[in-house]
Amino acid sequence: MKVKPLSDRVLIEPNPAEEKTAGGLFIPDTAKEKPLAGKVIAVGPGTSDVKMEVKVGDEVLYGKYAGTEVSVEGKDYIIMRQSDILAII
Repeated sequence: MKVKPLSDRVLIEPNPAEEKTAGGLFIPDTAKEKPLAGKVIAVGPGTSDVKMEVKVGDEVLYGKYAGTEVSVEGKDYIIMRQSDILAII
C-alpha cells in the first residue's frame, strides 16, 4: 500500500463490526455499531510540537466520531490525528 500519512496523522484499519450479540442474535448491517478500535497501518512523521507515540502494528481505541473514512484499494480505513486516539491496547 502506498498511503503515507502527513504530519501527526495515523492510518487505522478498523476492527470488523460485531456480527452477533452476546446472546447469539445476528445483527443486521443497518444496526451494526461503528467499531471503536483498530490496528495502526501507517504513521506520519510528527511535527516539531507533536512526537509520535503510536507505531505501526499498535492496537488503538478511538472516539466514535474521530477521523475521516477513506477507501484504498478496496479496503476501508480511517485517517485521524494522533490526538484523536484515546489509548493503545
